[in-house]
Amino acid sequence: MTAQGKVAVAGADVGTECVKVVVLDAEHNLIGRAIVPTRGYFEDCIQEATAIALTEAQLAASELRAICATGFGAACAAVASLSMSETACHARGALFRSHGPLTVVDIGGRDPKVITVDAGGGITAVHNVRKCAVGIGTFLMFAARHLDVHPTRLMDLATSAEKPARVGSYCSIFAEVEVIDLLRSGVSANEIALGCMHSIAERILEMGGIAPPLLVTGGVCEYFPGVITALAERSGFAVEVAKEPILAGALGAALFALDSVAAK
Repeated sequence: MTAQGKVAVAGADVGTECVKVVVLDAEHNLIGRAIVPTRGYFEDCIQEATAIALTEAQLAASELRAICATGFGAACAAVASLSMSETACHARGALFRSHGPLTVVDIGGRDPKVITVDAGGGITAVHNVRKCAVGIGTFLMFAARHLDVHPTRLMDLATSAEKPARVGSYCSIFAEVEVIDLLRSGVSANEIALGCMHSIAERILEMGGIAPPLLVTGGVCEYFPGVITALAERSGFAVEVAKEPILAGALGAALFALDSVAAK
């Protein structure tokens, strides 16, 4: 219990590009949040993000009733009392402010997922990318480095392009080679940046399962909204972005943490 006698829990989404932590109270209010770039050991990043989120929530670690971990590095969260899959957490986080049925498209740093959710919030289908297509966030970071801009400015380059360069490979490694080849050929950085956004949209559509209404979660859509524009153009469907999409997985994990407390 907190000093005020209220229940508080945390959810941690331990991704390849960022570690996200949110703190919820029993009324489902998000009272603390943190986003820390992943570098070095996952354990250190988890501790750093948790400390930041707890500071915002004005709580001590001992006041958390439960911590649920998800994401690629969830096994490194020694403080977690339970863990849940990324699929379950992103679906739960997406439904926190929306209602089913819908298609949740999780576009994170590693492997995107297309998740079909029914009217009751149950997951009925999950589509994943080919193994060679993982590392979407890493690919965009690679592109930014070779285009000599900060990753947050990759979108600025893309918005000023008249047309996208063709970056068509579904394999992340081959797509990186294509970026270098385009630079060698003198293609403008603007067109390459936009081409990278379209390349990712194509990878998502190739997975299958895309049907309206679409709700997108994950850090890629927060930092690279051109991917969402490209996805809408290529699918022909309206695409909605979840509020604070990068936190959706951590939010879902925190909601599962609250469930675990209520079940005791």
